[in-house]
Amino acid sequence: MRLLLGRASAKPDGTDGWWGKTPRMMNMVRGRRYYVNPNWPDKYGQTPILLAAEEGHERVVQVFLGRKDVKSNAADGYGRTALLWASSKGREGVVKLLLEREDVNIDRPDKNGQTPLLSAAEEGHERVVKQLLGWKDIDPNMRGEAGRTPLLLAAWGEHEGVVKLLLEREDVNPNIPDVDGVTPLLIAAWNGREGVDRMVKLLLAREDVNPNALDNDGLTPLARAASNGREGVVKLLLAWEDANPNIPNNDGLTPLAGAVRRKHEGAVNIFLERKDINPNTPDKAGRTPLWFACWYGYERLGELLLQREDINPTIPNKDGETPLSVAFERRHQGVVKLLQAHKSVDPNMA
Repeated sequence: MRLLLGRASAKPDGTDGWWGKTPRMMNMVRGRRYYVNPNWPDKYGQTPILLAAEEGHERVVQVFLGRKDVKSNAADGYGRTALLWASSKGREGVVKLLLEREDVNIDRPDKNGQTPLLSAAEEGHERVVKQLLGWKDIDPNMRGEAGRTPLLLAAWGEHEGVVKLLLEREDVNPNIPDVDGVTPLLIAAWNGREGVDRMVKLLLAREDVNPNALDNDGLTPLARAASNGREGVVKLLLAWEDANPNIPNNDGLTPLAGAVRRKHEGAVNIFLERKDINPNTPDKAGRTPLWFACWYGYERLGELLLQREDINPTIPNKDGETPLSVAFERRHQGVVKLLQAHKSVDPNMA
């Protein structure tokens, strides 16, 4: 670099034709300290300090921050600052340096609404999240793209350590939904990946969490868990005193009906063991859980439902079709025999 600068024709701040980066800028990005203009952007608006922060070059960032003319809150064309880049990449050392600046804007969002905390939570950078939460002016409930909070993003990504850190703060609201009405508990209950039970336990440990929050489809965490066959989560939610197991969604389907439709026998068993479950609740089309079992030919689920003393196997849908008539029409002979053997069914009404 010094040899190049010694030439009279050298243009240390001339840009290349593709990315708009200067020789000085690239020298810095590779981790070499050299005199640069810390505010010189490429054609995407990225200044040298932004690139160094993204790559985690702490010593280079420290050099720039030692200058009075450095713009520590400068943003690129997407609105991303050095702190946001460092946070999203998990660059702990760079984050620490930037947070030591009194003029740093810790909650400044990019053009998509992402802040440093939102990005770190989404990526599961636990140590960076801890650093950011230690800042007195941080807003732990700030909503980013699609209205998602740091807690929701962490729960979505199964970042257990980040979820713990956020829930330890009393000012974190565990019930803030995104634009689809999805809360952290709802996404944790719905998620089918390993470790979801632990995530639900963490959220339910907060006394202010709402186990009956509805998304835009009218689905509760229990309904999501049941339709996805998450038996462990279904048990956890049903053990919660305030959880209502009979809340229907926008189509009138109860969690039990959702489990029957998806043929999740384990979840259906769990529901039917409870006395507060209504096995006869119809949806808006008049279809009961037993009606769905008969329609799909789920013989085992039909058997489980018919074992309930309070089951009514004759409820028709709004078109007048009974469980027996649809089972007969669809040639589900095993289900037809089960229904005809029930004391409340007229075997001649198929």
